[in-house]
Amino acid sequence: MAAAGPASVCKQLGVRACSGASSRPLAGGVSAIVRRACERAGIAPVGAHRLRHSAATAMLRAGGSLDEVGQVLRHQRRETTQIYAKVDQRTLAAVIRPWPGGRP
Repeated sequence: MAAAGPASVCKQLGVRACSGASSRPLAGGVSAIVRRACERAGIAPVGAHRLRHSAATAMLRAGGSLDEVGQVLRHQRRETTQIYAKVDQRTLAAVIRPWPGGRP
C-alpha cells in the first residue's frame, strides 16, 4: 500500500495547482531569461512565444502531427494549432494537388 502524502492545511492549494492555473507567470519568466540570453549573445531579443513557435515548427518538420503539436503546446482546440500548418511552404507544396484544368 502506498504511503499517503502529508496532510494539507489548505485544500485549495492542491486544487488550484492542478486545475490548469494560468501559465502567464511562467511564460513571463521564460521570456525574461531568453531576452537576457539574447542580449548577452548580441542578437535581437525574442520571447517565450518565439520558442513555442520554433518548437511547433520543428515538430511538424520532423513528422509530428498537428494533434501532437497541440498536445505539447497544451492547446484546448485544434483550430489553435492549425496556424502552424501554413508555416512550412515546401511541405505544403508537396501535398497540394494541381487545380483541375490548370491555374484558375
